[in-house]
Amino acid sequence: MNAHSDSDAGRIVLDALGVVLSTLPDDSRVAIAYSGGLDSSVLLDAAVRAAGPSRCVALHVHHGLSPNADAWLLHCAATARTLGVRFDAQRVEVAQDAAAGVEAAARDARYRALETMCAAHGAQSLWLAQHADDQAETVLLQLLRGAGLAGLAAMAPARAPAGGVPRVRPLLSLLRVQLEQYASAYGLHWIDDESNADTRYARNALRHDVMPALSAHFPGFRDTLARTASHAASAQRLLDALAQIDLAQLATGDDGKSLAHEQLLALDDERALNALRYWMRALGLPAASSARVADALRQLREIARAGSANAGDHALRIDHAGWRLRCYRGAIFWEKVREAEAPRVARQPAELVWRGEEVWRLPAWRGSFVFAHSDAGDPDAVPEALLAREPLVARERSGGERVRDAGAGVSRTLKHVFQAHGIPAWERDVPLLYSGETLLFVPHIGVNRAAFADWDAAADMQSPSGNWRRIEWREDLLIA
Repeated sequence: MNAHSDSDAGRIVLDALGVVLSTLPDDSRVAIAYSGGLDSSVLLDAAVRAAGPSRCVALHVHHGLSPNADAWLLHCAATARTLGVRFDAQRVEVAQDAAAGVEAAARDARYRALETMCAAHGAQSLWLAQHADDQAETVLLQLLRGAGLAGLAAMAPARAPAGGVPRVRPLLSLLRVQLEQYASAYGLHWIDDESNADTRYARNALRHDVMPALSAHFPGFRDTLARTASHAASAQRLLDALAQIDLAQLATGDDGKSLAHEQLLALDDERALNALRYWMRALGLPAASSARVADALRQLREIARAGSANAGDHALRIDHAGWRLRCYRGAIFWEKVREAEAPRVARQPAELVWRGEEVWRLPAWRGSFVFAHSDAGDPDAVPEALLAREPLVARERSGGERVRDAGAGVSRTLKHVFQAHGIPAWERDVPLLYSGETLLFVPHIGVNRAAFADWDAAADMQSPSGNWRRIEWREDLLIA
């Protein structure tokens, strides 16, 4: 053992892993989900010390979402080799047009890859590196979403998905600062994902802006939120037990994938909603909002009042996470949505006659253009006179748009420019900002300055104070 093993930092982490190891057979193999960040680096190092390198295998999922992803893979492979543990990695391609959304598709792809690698290496347990700060953030996010008990229960210390390897979070009771102390004590090296600093995302905003303020005024808030999650999980287990009793009476097939329409509606609303939510989770569907489930029950009751479940199915309009709720011959079930059945609705152009506004909200794109005060030296700033000269128009991409490359003296397609900047396809669904008919600004790319031959003239039109505005595109905080 390293001399540091007697330190408080080492003891706290190693004791947490020892508790989990005591529940496993002595010869069981443990897989560690290893991204290369601080948390998973601590988990991997401690697992090797607690269980021995021969029982561990480090698993890395390469999403390709960052330009640094290849370097991260090399770092993880080298670290595993230094620790003497087996290493495996799998590249995944996220379905960018998935009906369930990119975030859900990425999560599913990651866990499928981890499950596949666990099976290949005979791992009996998959360890994940979430800690107490992650748990507190999750509870707060669920509160902001207005989630029910299942959401407030947040992350379980251990969970065994149907047909999968048990997923365990040995560090869930430890604070991030304790992991940092461990990393310092043992001289660990890790990578930093640049996206973690982007406070446009709700979790990052909480981590960087909200959590420090809570720590200053409510030092024990993490433990309090952990207790909230525990209480919610306990209450949810009781609701799940009731749902299991109800579903045993409602299931119309041996596989439990369809429910009896009439019997479901015989339950009162609260009990029926509880049964529907549990049924969806049992089918592997992501949790739906309370409004979505309530709307499903309302429509099912309207179909029953219409007197024909078969005819009423045409009026049933509940789509969720790439699935569609169906009602046929007295049974309700979920059916996978074919892409041809769910065409994307085109967004109409939006226009603004600019009169000094700092924010232009675009609900159709779930974001806003921001015109912040700046100066001529800012590459994403434009003269106020140019903003006011013609109406500003926000349009979606139609294909074939071109951006002037001032350095090369040529015009390039926007698709080519996105590719050159490494912008993933699913991040290109952004509004293009035009001044009249001239493309002015492209989110992720910047101001199309070279397209304006009279740029300097526009600058000269400024007031004596020389007012400039920096253009930014800010997506709504992602609370899902």
